[in-house]
Amino acid sequence: MHRDARAYLWDVQEAAEAIKKFIAGMDFETYSQNEVVHAAVERKFGIIGEALSNCPRPILNSRVAYPMSMPLWPFAIS
Repeated sequence: MHRDARAYLWDVQEAAEAIKKFIAGMDFETYSQNEVVHAAVERKFGIIGEALSNCPRPILNSRVAYPMSMPLWPFAIS
């Protein structure tokens, strides 16, 4: 039995919101030196990847399905 595509998109949204909370107020240097936060962010990116890999392709190809209302990575990496 397959999950509804909305459930996968909900997983993506929840993981992205968690990442945003984990790194709130951090600059890149602080983030990169904090192993706990770094591991938590990596785990959430894993959840995002897993959810997107299981989401039906027609949903992923639809820009309406998952509007990006926030940047996923707030650090300016040069």
